[in-house]
Amino acid sequence: MADQPRGSYYGSPYGTTYDTNTNNNPHSRQTVKFITAATIGISLLLLSGLILTGTVIGLVIATPLLVIFSPILVPAAFVLFLVVSGFLFSGGCGVAAIAALSWIYNYVSGNHPAGSDTLDYAKGYLADKARDVKERAKDYGNYAQGKLQEATQGAY
Repeated sequence: MADQPRGSYYGSPYGTTYDTNTNNNPHSRQTVKFITAATIGISLLLLSGLILTGTVIGLVIATPLLVIFSPILVPAAFVLFLVVSGFLFSGGCGVAAIAALSWIYNYVSGNHPAGSDTLDYAKGYLADKARDVKERAKDYGNYAQGKLQEATQGAY
């Protein structure tokens, strides 16, 4: 097994380059590349032209029908658009509600879903700020009460 070449089982040995024949002329490779690219480009250009021609012919044939039926088709298309968008919106709201309820259930049950650490941080931050506001309000109330007593003391 050790005396056999590494790649003899599956074809060419490992480590060889793609171009095994070093006698190839680089100009012939460029010619083949150019011919291949030109063939593909011309084929796609021809296909594009055929599709454009078919589209124009279909539009020419369908235009009189669209003009005749436009008083029916335009409102029907508008109603169809409203119905489809309404169904999509209500479905999206339902999926969002189910996802929110699932997240809330996981949070309340203690599973700590994604984003719960941010919610806990925000809850702590808001509690700290509420405590600060409460203390400032108490201090301002005491200050105002002291000023009121000074004003009433001076009035007698």
